[in-house]
Amino acid sequence: MALKFDHMTVSNLRVPGRYTDSATKGLQLLIKPSGTKYWLLRFTYENQQKELGLGSYPTITLKVAREMALETRVKINRGENPIETKKLIKTRRSRKKIIAPLFKEFALQCVESKRAEWRNVKHAEQWIYSLTHFAFPVIGNMHIDQIETSHILEILNPIWRTKTETASRLRGRLEWVLASASTQKLRSGMNPAIWKGHLQTALPIPSKIAPVKHHKAMPYKELTSFIGRLKEEDCMSALALEFTILNASRTGEVINGLRSEINEGIWTIPPERMKANKEHRVPLSQRSIELLEIAKIQDLNSRYLFSKNGKSLCNMAMSSLLKRMEVTVTIHGFRSTFRDWISEETDHSSEVAEKALAHAISNQVEAAYRRGDLLVRRRRLMDDWASYCTTGDYGNIIKLSELEAA
Repeated sequence: MALKFDHMTVSNLRVPGRYTDSATKGLQLLIKPSGTKYWLLRFTYENQQKELGLGSYPTITLKVAREMALETRVKINRGENPIETKKLIKTRRSRKKIIAPLFKEFALQCVESKRAEWRNVKHAEQWIYSLTHFAFPVIGNMHIDQIETSHILEILNPIWRTKTETASRLRGRLEWVLASASTQKLRSGMNPAIWKGHLQTALPIPSKIAPVKHHKAMPYKELTSFIGRLKEEDCMSALALEFTILNASRTGEVINGLRSEINEGIWTIPPERMKANKEHRVPLSQRSIELLEIAKIQDLNSRYLFSKNGKSLCNMAMSSLLKRMEVTVTIHGFRSTFRDWISEETDHSSEVAEKALAHAISNQVEAAYRRGDLLVRRRRLMDDWASYCTTGDYGNIIKLSELEAA
């Protein structure tokens, strides 16, 4: 049946059958009993009647169908068979199609690619453990382009409330792996592990069900007594721990510290060992220098600040010492002890304290202006801190109770 097609006519046709566009030679609209509508182009090629599918309506509009029909007619007039051309293009596309790898294979490759940017080897171990233990049993043998939100939730739901921190970190790792696959055109569509506007609608906010736990710290008023006990421990770990406390340092900065980094009473920690990836200079107190000398005498040929037989201390050496001493705080917690002491007992500025702790400045404008490292003021701070750790007093401060007694 020939009709003068327009948008309303094509849209309102419902009866199954073939309808010919009177304005475009050979263009037909096929309506199936199911109601689905398809565009067809009837043409003669080498004295044979043929049909070429142009696509479904309304994906292909009337205007686009007419343009496709006219373009195809031009190709036919050039002697080209549009059906064979379509088959050839389809074959080429299928040959070029990349088979997506299995998730576990691709995820492990991602870990290897990121390994170089991690300063701590434990990061790679944590990634591999969480992926292997929780993700691989569910999606490990699935092709990376087959993974959907339901699979991610199957991984996370069992541990989201009981192992919230682990689950939250795992979600971030899954998001990163799947994003990497999208970048390499191994999958398309939305990332099913993304949090904002997606998984946050299906899972409770981590901080609401598992509040952030801070590193357990020692009250600064107990520190002098603890340092006294620490000096009685005859081991390299005790020297390293006291040095760590005196300089408000992180474990990795100290156990991987080198003697070549010390020059004229200043310890210069290179960027690759700092959390903020920026060089940090530490003015050493007299007690810190004494600790380095004692450590050197005990292991003369070592390159490390604190070592045994030329090898650096293990990551858990100082924590194990605390456990042996039955002190239930963390190494990192001593940084909080240091910060609390500054705030509550001294007139040293917050700016100097933050520089001593090598904290990154989140405000970019402020960071642009605060370029100096306040070394002279930090030296006074670290000398005061060393004095307090050893004697419970510092500088020229006279306690109020002493004035009253006088």
